[in-house]
Amino acid sequence: MRCKSLDFIFDYFQQIPTMELEEITFSGWTAIEEKNLHAGEKPKDEKVYTMYHGTFLKYVQHIITSGFQRSRDGMLGSGVYVSRNIDKAKCYPLNADKKEAVVLKLKVRVGKVKKIDIDNHPLQKSWHQNGYDSCWVPPNCGFTAIKSGREEDCVWDPARIVVVDVACCLDDKTRWDLRKQIRGMNNHGAKDGCSQCHQNTSNTGSHPIQSCWTCTKQICPFQKKHVCNK
Repeated sequence: MRCKSLDFIFDYFQQIPTMELEEITFSGWTAIEEKNLHAGEKPKDEKVYTMYHGTFLKYVQHIITSGFQRSRDGMLGSGVYVSRNIDKAKCYPLNADKKEAVVLKLKVRVGKVKKIDIDNHPLQKSWHQNGYDSCWVPPNCGFTAIKSGREEDCVWDPARIVVVDVACCLDDKTRWDLRKQIRGMNNHGAKDGCSQCHQNTSNTGSHPIQSCWTCTKQICPFQKKHVCNK
């Protein structure tokens, strides 16, 4: 037995003329990165953040050309140790002569983030094995191994980290030379770089280059920006 109200609704929609859908022309994009959060706010999953890493000058060129190497172990286990707090990065390497130390400015795709905010956290060194890409120690959380109270992050996959600048280096000429090298890597790609977006593909594999469906220009889906000229 059919409800009369349902019959009415059925008859009403039958009387509505079929709508013609207008064609939508897609003509480019601009990728928006997540704004920097205060160091006390948890990094949001799958976002990109500015972070810093302090290291010896003798290691910097290798980092720029070949990327970071994951540490075998550490307070948070294996990974690359970074921080959104530049003052934290300036403390490293520990006990190093400042003339031999450099702080690199980075862009980090954090992926899935685990907060580690207590001593002897059950996932303190096994967060990656439990499905996380990065871990984060909040500032002033009482984590006794971090005596400064400043935030710390650990990233499992070095491919998630891109060097974008030299934040601190005492020697002006060295800083200028390193910045020139970084710009060359980022603008023209590494040896195994993508021809369109210029990202290093040695760790990720080649990007799927294709023709734009509007202007037919060669594009890569990982480009930060594409605007059709047509």
